[in-house]
Amino acid sequence: MKIISMDVMSTGVIAYYVLVASRNGLFTPIVSSVKNGAYADPVPQAVILTAIVIGFSIQALMLVGVMKLARDNPTLESNEIEKNNTP
Repeated sequence: MKIISMDVMSTGVIAYYVLVASRNGLFTPIVSSVKNGAYADPVPQAVILTAIVIGFSIQALMLVGVMKLARDNPTLESNEIEKNNTP
């Protein structure tokens, strides 16, 4: 549940940035027939795309960790898992 909640939170932040960045009247800087128009800045788009890729890789890494914990500790109680793995 913690992994899913972190994924939902990450998706919400990305959706918020997309909502803030979306404005009417802006043209893409690559494909446009308008001369001297207002262009959308591609840097925030690249940052959000990078955030999506990093979020996906972190989620995959967390799922691998959960799979290892589930194999070693066949319980759903996080207190028992912490008790078993504390030195």
